[in-house]
Amino acid sequence: MSTLKTVTFRIASFLKNIGNNIVFIPAMMGVGGVVLAVFMYYLESIGISEFLIDKVPFLVVNNYDTASTLLSTFSAGVLSILVFSFSMVMLLLNQAGSNFSPRVLPSLISVKSHQYIIGLFLGCILYCAVVLIGLKPTSNQYHLPGFSVLLGMLFTVVCLFSFIYFIDSISKSIQVQNILSNIFSHTRTRMEKKQEHDDKNVGDAHFNGQIREPHHSTKSGYLREINEGRLLNVAADHQAKIDVVVLKGSFVLQDQLLFLSDKKLEDDVLNHCQDCFIIDRRGENIKENYLLGFKQISEIGIRAMSPGINDPATAITTIDYLTELFSIQMHLRDGNQFLKDQDGNVWVSLQSANFKDLLYQVMTEYRQYCKADMSCMQKLVLMLQQLKKQPQASAAHQKAIDSELLMLLQDGEKALENLADLEVFKSLFPALPKK
Repeated sequence: MSTLKTVTFRIASFLKNIGNNIVFIPAMMGVGGVVLAVFMYYLESIGISEFLIDKVPFLVVNNYDTASTLLSTFSAGVLSILVFSFSMVMLLLNQAGSNFSPRVLPSLISVKSHQYIIGLFLGCILYCAVVLIGLKPTSNQYHLPGFSVLLGMLFTVVCLFSFIYFIDSISKSIQVQNILSNIFSHTRTRMEKKQEHDDKNVGDAHFNGQIREPHHSTKSGYLREINEGRLLNVAADHQAKIDVVVLKGSFVLQDQLLFLSDKKLEDDVLNHCQDCFIIDRRGENIKENYLLGFKQISEIGIRAMSPGINDPATAITTIDYLTELFSIQMHLRDGNQFLKDQDGNVWVSLQSANFKDLLYQVMTEYRQYCKADMSCMQKLVLMLQQLKKQPQASAAHQKAIDSELLMLLQDGEKALENLADLEVFKSLFPALPKK
């Protein structure tokens, strides 16, 4: 049963990854176009075109040359649209990678609406091609697949309107405001789910002191996913407390310490535990790890401050988004995340992001690349002051914020050369405790 659950989890993960692949949906819709064309042959064999000619003759093409010309034109036209769309996507993705960050590309190419439109183009081309192959010269209008040709016309019209939508959508998708908004939305959704999970799981103060047996990773890669439910069941069934020491999303080396247990585990139990960790080298996914949202937004802001782009307005916008995300992070419980069974017994401890460390990592990048820009430095001070005034800000949060304010002041004093700017900058700071 345990093996079946592990296999089921891995199959579900595989299907989710395939579903996010840009090739999957267009390929399936292309196959659907071929299947539809074959099905139309069956409908033609039972006389659907004959029925339409008798009832609504103006809708049915009953001339071989006309039908052949129309299908050829449809296929060539939609193929041209498909090639142009592909070229436009590659151009815009290259622009987005250069101006913002290559890490945003997976989220851009995984937009479902764009995949459906590309799939519609491919399905229409294959449908028209298959119908055209089966078209035979005949003087009998009832033997022509008139209804199949009519469907090809309708599909082509839908493709033309979809192409207009595609041009508008893909152009908007690389605007920095929309990119930041999408990253923010996915990150916030993931953080809200984590908050709900934290509210249901409370830690045990004596948990960490019971852990002593080390267990190491069997392969290298990024820790993308942890089957928390399965890991909890294995730990509870064998009365073994498990402490995962690697943060989700971190890179793990083979033979690196992965988790600890409070007693020695049998080989079969250890294998079940190892199967709960999905470790591979695939790209980042914000829907799996909200910390990547902080990382991508900050990278866009830092890239905007590079000499080749020099766009402080975009950097300021990223700080606004980070302000709200840090405000949500303050609602999350610092320290480890705990999993408990139905009886309330804690069996699993997971590494969780710490507000202080997360704030430091983000601020380190901004202080390094924005310290000579007065507008960005002012915005960073405002962000920290806003966070400090949040009602959910604990003493630990305020201490971490004061530490960042002090480091920001020190960097500003060294980087700002204009004395007037320096005086204005210093006036933004309240009395800070010494570090």
